[in-house]
Order: sequence, then structure tokens, then C-alpha cells
Amino acid sequence: MKKQVMIFVFILMISASYAQSVIKDDAVDNQSQRMVFQQWDQNKFYPKPGFLSLNPYYWLVWGLFDPNYHKIDLRPLSASGPQTQRLALVSSMNTIDGNYKLNSDTVRNTALSQIANTSGVVSGADPLWLLYYNQQFQPLLNYSASTILSPLPAQVSTKLVSEGIYDWYTNELAMLKERVQAAHSTDMDRGSRIMAYYRLLKEYRVLAGVWAIRTSAAQKGINMTVQQQQLHTGQATIPGWTPNTDVQIANGVLARRQY
Repeated sequence: MKKQVMIFVFILMISASYAQSVIKDDAVDNQSQRMVFQQWDQNKFYPKPGFLSLNPYYWLVWGLFDPNYHKIDLRPLSASGPQTQRLALVSSMNTIDGNYKLNSDTVRNTALSQIANTSGVVSGADPLWLLYYNQQFQPLLNYSASTILSPLPAQVSTKLVSEGIYDWYTNELAMLKERVQAAHSTDMDRGSRIMAYYRLLKEYRVLAGVWAIRTSAAQKGINMTVQQQQLHTGQATIPGWTPNTDVQIANGVLARRQY
């Protein structure tokens, strides 16, 4: 009995499998394709109007539903569909955004370049300042009483201080140092800053030359004072003098005369 039941069930399963078949409806397939992007072919709308548009199924499906449905391409991804337009608009906006970003980056780089050329905060990194002007201005920017007076003899230093020459020189150095620091820290064009360095360095060299003349004159004045004291006390000596020295000098003058 059990075997018969199993055979009966097996026969029913086989019958059921043969009873099922694949149903292919072209109208459904075409409509599913029309709903996306594949096609909107006028010849693939089923049912068709038939002879003289007398097919009743056509009127039941399309006539009552929407007669103009198949005349307008409603695919969202068609050439003129809303999704295609949206994607094209997004692509266009991305291109515009990229151009704006490129322009903003260009403006940013230009602004940074101008800041680097004009800002006094970064003027210390200027190659010309690092390689030349910084070294030339070091005696001016780091001067002190010891750096000015220590190379001189004690008598010369005392003379310069007592006569007020040292105070005058330090005042000039202070004013010139302040101008150099202002040119170094003030926001200005790099070319203007370099020209300011050039003019200030020229003034500093003139001032240093005047100081050298004053120190030399002070040393000569001290030497002349010592010689005068030696003359007054009779301690002056004339090295290499003989009675014939004056005669030789006179003969040399006569020999070099022009008239």
C-alpha cells in the first residue's frame, strides 16, 4: 500500500511538471523595456490597431487608457528624458564647479604670492636678505659700546667720548637701525624693500666712513699733542738728521724746479 501511494505521488509530480510551461508575452516584455532605457519602438506596442484601427483589443488597452501614450517617449534615461537631463545638468554643474575651484585656486596662489612678496612677516626668508644684506647690516643691527670702542686705543676712545663724537655716532646708528628694521618688517613690494636696503646700506657706509675719519683724526690729534709736549720739554728727537740734511733738501728743491 505504501509503495502504491509513493508511485501515485510521483506520477502527480511528473504531471504537474509537464503542466507548467514558460509564458512569454511580448507586450509585457516590450513594456518593461520601455519603462527603462532600452527602446520606445512604435512597432512594439501591443495590441496593434489592426485594419482601419478596428482591433477592439487595441481600443480596450490604448484607446481607453491613453491614446497618445505610445507617441511620447517617457523613458527617464532616453536622450531627452528627465534623468538624462538631470545627469547632464549634474555633469555641467560639476564642470562649472571645477572651473570655479580652478579660478579660486589661481586667486589663492596669486594672493599667497603677493603676500610672500609684500608681507614683512616673511621678509626674513628673502634670498637676497639672507645672502647679502643681513650680513652687511650685522654691525649696525648688533652694535654696542664694546663693538664700537674696543677696537680703538684707550686714549682715542676717551677723546671721542669726551668730545661727544661717540654720542653723535651712536645716535646716528640708532636712527639708521630703526629705519632698517622698519624696512624689514613693513609690508611693501619686494622691489621697494630691496631698494630701501640699498639706500640704507649706502647711508650706513657713509656713516662708517665718517666715523673712521673721526677716529683717525682723533689719533692724529693725540699724536700731535704728544709731539708738541716733547718739543716743549726738549725731548723731541729727529732720527737720521745731519748738518748736511738741510743742504740736501735745498738741492733737491732746486733740482725739481720748473722755472
